[in-house]
Amino acid sequence: MLERTDNLAVSTCDHNAETVVRVSVIIPNYQDLENLDRCLTHLETQTIGRDAFEIVVSDNASPVGLAAVEATVAGRARVVLSREKGAGPTRNVGVAASHGRILAFVDSDCRPDPAFLEEGVRMLDHFDVVGGAIRVDVEKPGRPTPSEAFELVFAFQNEQYIKKKGFSVTAALLVSRETFEAVGPFGNDVSEDVEWCHRAAAKGRTLGFAPKAVVGHPARHEWDQLVRKWRRLNAEAFALTTRQPFGRVRWLVRAYITLLSTSVHLFQVLFTRRLRRPIDRIAAMGVLIRLRALRFLWAHMTAFSRKPSTARTSP
Repeated sequence: MLERTDNLAVSTCDHNAETVVRVSVIIPNYQDLENLDRCLTHLETQTIGRDAFEIVVSDNASPVGLAAVEATVAGRARVVLSREKGAGPTRNVGVAASHGRILAFVDSDCRPDPAFLEEGVRMLDHFDVVGGAIRVDVEKPGRPTPSEAFELVFAFQNEQYIKKKGFSVTAALLVSRETFEAVGPFGNDVSEDVEWCHRAAAKGRTLGFAPKAVVGHPARHEWDQLVRKWRRLNAEAFALTTRQPFGRVRWLVRAYITLLSTSVHLFQVLFTRRLRRPIDRIAAMGVLIRLRALRFLWAHMTAFSRKPSTARTSP
């Protein structure tokens, strides 16, 4: 059975809306049923016990339809419909439909380890906002594709993001409801994880890393998948940068710094322990050079456009 309002539709067949739960896991979804099924299966094994948390799947109007999403969920979560396009608004709809005192954000293509919630909640005793560790998974361990090899070295370095850049990715983010409401909802058409965490810091909220709160995330298997990812990140980062004074100038300076840093990152690939075979190091270097050149081109195309570049930011 679905309850419909102006902003969302909520499945009420499996959970009492008055039930008070400790943790609400919010999962945005867009046309990703196979991964969503895997994510829910992993969440069923959490060490804190299934009665300690609820799961809310916020679907961003997937073309397959809400009935297909509910069939995949199969009673393991509540399903809400988000009509506004974008990952940020989709997460916000999930929060509005949830009841937990703690909010845990993961993505539909994530595979949370059994202790993810327990370790993340424990770290909330010390920080207002907590980011977990992201493990990059490949289809054939030890034999990555070139794109997977690149991501094994560079993707989802959440500890570095937290400690050096002041944000956590929303693929493994925990926060109390009180803090979330004080900071406000996620934005749209920007890097919402960066913008939200920086807004939290501006309000005096602390951000910490939970190394034992681990979430697996599949590496992009093919070059086209990597390009789609970086097109989206480029558009979101540009929108965020141009909010600042001299935003387009900052954007171009960043583009040249990123291009020049390629040489440093080539040495990182050469000496990394995450790749075993020389052929994988060579492949990752090739992807690095190709992608940096493409990003440099995109940066100039975006900077000299009349209005900011946009891209679909649904999960």
